[in-house]
Amino acid sequence: MIRRNPSAEMHDEQIIYSILDGKKDDYELLMRRYNVRLYRIGISIVKNEEEVEDLMQETYIKAYQQLKNFKHKSKFSTWLCRIMINESLGRVKRKSKFESYTENDTEEAAPLHAAVAANTVTPEKQLLQKELASILENAIQKIPPTYKTVFILREIEKLSVQETALCLNISTENVKVRLHRAKDLIKSHLSNFSEEIEIFPFPQTRCDRIVNAVLQKI
Repeated sequence: MIRRNPSAEMHDEQIIYSILDGKKDDYELLMRRYNVRLYRIGISIVKNEEEVEDLMQETYIKAYQQLKNFKHKSKFSTWLCRIMINESLGRVKRKSKFESYTENDTEEAAPLHAAVAANTVTPEKQLLQKELASILENAIQKIPPTYKTVFILREIEKLSVQETALCLNISTENVKVRLHRAKDLIKSHLSNFSEEIEIFPFPQTRCDRIVNAVLQKI
């Protein structure tokens, strides 16, 4: 299969119209564009990588099947994220392992002990960055889902407050409150780390696997 460039200049809307016009293979452009975002959302809720891959496939297939009904009232990425969130929450709820998504969640995160990454890159510093990424991921995974998903959407995926609110179906004020709480729980300058370290990496091989699996099913 020829790998398409997910950073192509086509806007999501153009790709959608192309798909609806019969060019089904163009769906690959959207999948490669949003694979990392969906993976990070999924891993913030489900934690199991294999399950997250299954959920990503289910999300893409459901989105594809409903593409003709997409009204463009919000961004396609927001609509797609909401499907992924709903699929992930539904999976955890069915397994009776989901920790209630409430405003009163009081679980505390374990302390985060992390060093500050230096500016220049050497093999030793690359190793340190990898270790810091692991520490940061572990810290994020230990905070309640209520705050974790908001943190990933805002600080790692760089969604706006409004986009995050739409994805989670909460108010913009709740987004701000939960993000502040998440930072308190993680106890670190997370926004600085997120710019220097790749958090929850999504390898090309995994990207290819998701794309190929979905294209075979749609």
